[in-house]
Amino acid sequence: MATYLRQRPPGWFIAVAVVLVLWGLLGCAAFYMHVTLGAAMDPAATDWDRAYYAALPGWFDPVYAAAVGGGLLGSIALLLRSKFASLLYIVSLVAVIVQFGYVFLGTDMIAHKGAAITLPFPLFIAAVAVFQLWLTQFAGRRGWIH
Repeated sequence: MATYLRQRPPGWFIAVAVVLVLWGLLGCAAFYMHVTLGAAMDPAATDWDRAYYAALPGWFDPVYAAAVGGGLLGSIALLLRSKFASLLYIVSLVAVIVQFGYVFLGTDMIAHKGAAITLPFPLFIAAVAVFQLWLTQFAGRRGWIH
């Protein structure tokens, strides 16, 4: 019979989990502004920006919600040391890939605004999503989540 020892995670793990919860809250705030304000959230929005927001497909907002919601709930689950963090982070990562895949492959945003302006922050978001999933798997191997 296998026995599983619950290990107390180190302080840095809890600190990182708290930062990830705050990151998730910021993502949810950005989603709220996207849904309620659209292009109006940017006072310097151009006609192209307004047309971009108006042309987003109906599935875009639910995918965006899954990306930020999965990330926030995954971070809360991680902080609570729940095994469900991994599943929630997978949902978030897939949604991030779909969301930004559409933005960069289905629109002319890069051609219009340039790669140097449009790519860095979405790449950072994707990197955080990958890190979240890795951290959950790392914590699972060490017995920090159950």
